[in-house]
Amino acid sequence: MISIKVPTVGESITEVTLLKWTKKEGEWVDRDEVIAELESEKATFEVNAEQAGVLVHKAKEGDSILIGAILADIDETAPKPAAAEKPAAAPAPAAAPAVSTAPVTAVPNNVKTTPVAAAIIADKKVDTAQIKPSGYAGKITKVDVLDALNNPGKTAFPGQDLFSRNVRPEKMSNLRKTISRRLVEAKNTTAMLTTFNEVDMTAIMNTRKQFKDKFKEAHGVNLGFMSFFAKACAIALTEWPSVNAFIDGDQLLYHDYADISIAVSTPRGLTVPVIRNVESLSMADIEKKVIELAGKARDSKLTAEELTGGTFTITNGGVFGSLMSTPIINIPQSAILGMHKIQERPMAVNGEVKILPMMYLALSYDHRIIDGRESVGFLVRVKELLERPELLLIGKDPVASLLEL
Repeated sequence: MISIKVPTVGESITEVTLLKWTKKEGEWVDRDEVIAELESEKATFEVNAEQAGVLVHKAKEGDSILIGAILADIDETAPKPAAAEKPAAAPAPAAAPAVSTAPVTAVPNNVKTTPVAAAIIADKKVDTAQIKPSGYAGKITKVDVLDALNNPGKTAFPGQDLFSRNVRPEKMSNLRKTISRRLVEAKNTTAMLTTFNEVDMTAIMNTRKQFKDKFKEAHGVNLGFMSFFAKACAIALTEWPSVNAFIDGDQLLYHDYADISIAVSTPRGLTVPVIRNVESLSMADIEKKVIELAGKARDSKLTAEELTGGTFTITNGGVFGSLMSTPIINIPQSAILGMHKIQERPMAVNGEVKILPMMYLALSYDHRIIDGRESVGFLVRVKELLERPELLLIGKDPVASLLEL
């Protein structure tokens, strides 16, 4: 019998949570096959089988397990099942789908309903989000639709009846515990202040519209907003070094590079993976890295190294519709930039009123390190670089550079 123990994942981490078993109790596993996913306070990681054999679970999903404790046993002496020895048969070609003569309904493809329920939904144009399914495996039945029609404007919580008073206890995950601890620590240990500005997004939107197809063709990724903001921040950080500094005891640590953390929201909580040396990357490099890290975050594949070491953070509440917010510093960093929703607003331009796509920017900063001059100067510089994207090339006005001004 081989024991699989919880591996060490960091100096300060003493326990992890078993997120899920990827192999069932008593199931045959091959050597190096993934058997479970664990979550520490910083990241998630997979555990592999050290030998082939039959798996014996030693913990349940959701359990907290100490580092070094036995997660599972593998009986390497058990005979391999005959089914596991046979090569998988080639799948039969899928039959061509029959042409349906049923009427088209208003039910989305990912919503399961009975035929009668689907017909009523289509006829009465019922919003399926307002229907509480009671059928097998979450299927909407005729009774569910009629209940929704008989109670217009009344919506029960998922799995509950109208006028429910149910309270559901749920164990806090290690990731959520870490988020809670760090946010409170940031509020209690920094002299946090927020300054605001707004940026006209016309130039960036026109640039994306003009070059998005060629950019995608040349680099294989879309030209998004994050590369403009990351590049602008990297340039501004070179000019305002205190925004890129940490307090370490009685000294300040200035970073001569821009490792920018990008806040990514996942179903399990907020993570902030880091893009290294943004000042040295191209726009395409940044976009590729954003896609890579966001994908890893959604799939819980980020490593501890990818989540640590940032010197500045960008968070985009605008993707959720936020018009303005005051982001909290990602300690030990000293500043965080908040992006927000682009909204058309009437603006005074040279004595005339014009409708422009505007975005509010918020810079939260640690006033122990960064004074008002530095914080406002940094944000104004970011605004300038975003409103004139050509400045991102060399950080200066091309004509002024030509004239050596």
